[in-house]
Amino acid sequence: MRDALDNPFSPGSDTIPEVWAGRAEQLSDWRDIVRPRRLAGLPERGRTILGEPGLGKSTLVRRIAQEASRAGDWVTPQLRIPAGADPLKLVAEAVLQLAADAGLTVSREKRIGDAISRVQAVAVSGISLTLRQSEGPEPYSALTDLLVEVGVAAIARGRTMALIHIDEIQNIGDEKALSQLLIALGDALTYAVEVAVPGGARVSRSLPIAVYLTGLPDFEDMAGARKGATFARRFKTTTLSAIANDDLAEALQEFVLEGWEVPDGNGGTARVMMDPDAASLIVDVCRGEPFLFQLAGEQAWYAGTNTTITADDVRRGWRGAQREATAHVERIIERLPAREKQLLQAMAGLPAEQRTLTRIAEVMGFSKVTAAGPTAQRLDTVRGIIDRGKPYSFRHRAIEAYLTSEWPKL
Repeated sequence: MRDALDNPFSPGSDTIPEVWAGRAEQLSDWRDIVRPRRLAGLPERGRTILGEPGLGKSTLVRRIAQEASRAGDWVTPQLRIPAGADPLKLVAEAVLQLAADAGLTVSREKRIGDAISRVQAVAVSGISLTLRQSEGPEPYSALTDLLVEVGVAAIARGRTMALIHIDEIQNIGDEKALSQLLIALGDALTYAVEVAVPGGARVSRSLPIAVYLTGLPDFEDMAGARKGATFARRFKTTTLSAIANDDLAEALQEFVLEGWEVPDGNGGTARVMMDPDAASLIVDVCRGEPFLFQLAGEQAWYAGTNTTITADDVRRGWRGAQREATAHVERIIERLPAREKQLLQAMAGLPAEQRTLTRIAEVMGFSKVTAAGPTAQRLDTVRGIIDRGKPYSFRHRAIEAYLTSEWPKL
């Protein structure tokens, strides 16, 4: 009954897990702000979702894209940018598909045909069009022009959005390519067209286009510092942190109260229950990490075959997952600059009530408190790993557990 075919937990597979936990604020932002405002022709910035690995950035936007698709919107696939790839090529291919969804590829208007032809050239050559100094507009301008045509088609269709999701955005190492991509997307977001309204008047409105960028916190430096205020005006950045225990417990409540419906092998259905103690233990061991939550649930599911997941199942499953949980947190820590790792270790070595910047700077060997200030600020505002309250605390609870206890051991 509890086998690989009916396991509802899915760690790290870049799919939308059946057992969804938290992120209500970001989902509500799409449903209640971004989509309604853009459909109404009101200006609304694109969204940049950043965070350390395992916090569910890509999965979150995939769920938003799923909701958009179910509502009839035109949605690109998750455009994952490999290191060293030309992002303009990937985005151009996706914009061409949006144009096809909008019916533009069969249009006989020369303006639209020219825009499509130009973006087809970008899909082949990407940023090298600029390097060759070819005739015609820059690649970013061609992308913007076709996105505008998609937006106009969405207006004509009514109650339709075009949603673009670009993932692993921090992998764009070419500053020219990044600049052109951000300008193309930003220009489409801020573009306004005149439309007729009842009574014969004409008014200006924004296009029903939404853009989501997801990636590691490093992108904040690449876009924010280098592109300055222009990027900030066009994109609103959210840095994800751990999910609250109450949200995780709520996600498991269906197991506890009603059970999770699965095939019974005889053409009918059965329900897999979960002891309250088992649910509490899953919440405890995952430390607010979506990846570890799915991992703990997956392994608890496989640890037995009967109709109830017990606390012993969670313990047995988690013992098999400890190595992966350890490696997950170690990878996050190892990719940090030396000064940031040093501050985290100094902070972890202090009792919770003594975690002030003064004491942390002393442990780090600094004679001046201000020497540790920029590092602490970065770990807070850019990475979302600590909270510079009074006293300082960890927002990334898995890192805290790893540095201050025997976790992930039970």
